[in-house]
Amino acid sequence: MAVVGVGIDVVEIERFELALERSPGFLERVFTPAERELGHASLAARWAAKEALAKALGAPSGMSWQDCQVVRELNGRPVFEMWGTVGERAAALGIASVHLSLTHDAGLASAVVVAES
Repeated sequence: MAVVGVGIDVVEIERFELALERSPGFLERVFTPAERELGHASLAARWAAKEALAKALGAPSGMSWQDCQVVRELNGRPVFEMWGTVGERAAALGIASVHLSLTHDAGLASAVVVAES
């Protein structure tokens, strides 16, 4: 396996909450129905994850944030589910696996993504 892309992103949770208040449509535009059930800190971490994934994929235009979501495996490990525009981009790059790490603490949420072929 070879690393195809790496992405990292950090989100200030309070600023993220203000963005949700100012732009209520942001929630529906960016997050899947399952993700919208989560609290703000978890949503901020997932926003960081989607941004980090976009960076790992080369930040192409035209990807829909609705075409991926972060879910937890039974052991609690966060993983991406990808389809549509995001899945197509990953396939075009020959990505076989995506590693994701999330955290939120001290008012910040962050994510790191490593995409491998």
